[in-house]
Amino acid sequence: MTKIFLFKKNGVIYACQIKGHSCYADKGQDIVCSAVSTASQMALIGIEQVLGLSVEVEQREGFLSFKILEGAECEGAQTILVAMEKTFENLAKDYAKNVKLEVRKDDIV
Repeated sequence: MTKIFLFKKNGVIYACQIKGHSCYADKGQDIVCSAVSTASQMALIGIEQVLGLSVEVEQREGFLSFKILEGAECEGAQTILVAMEKTFENLAKDYAKNVKLEVRKDDIV
């Protein structure tokens, strides 16, 4: 199962952590894993390369974590991150056996 954690402080998403594999299908055929990866990578690229915000990233097999170091509250960053959150909500609803989303409020990564 893929476990997704979004971290919010005062309603602002500032970090994301994704662990595990969805196990929906074999490697290379797993549309659920691909959807989670695409949504998270698109958000990360938008925040870093389009908006130019500093992001702390840790990535390895079956794990991605990123935290916006400064500027998470800007409208552009939140638009990207809320779109990512909505994508994850839909995936968790449609593939409940494969994806779990948890929003942690006022936590610090």
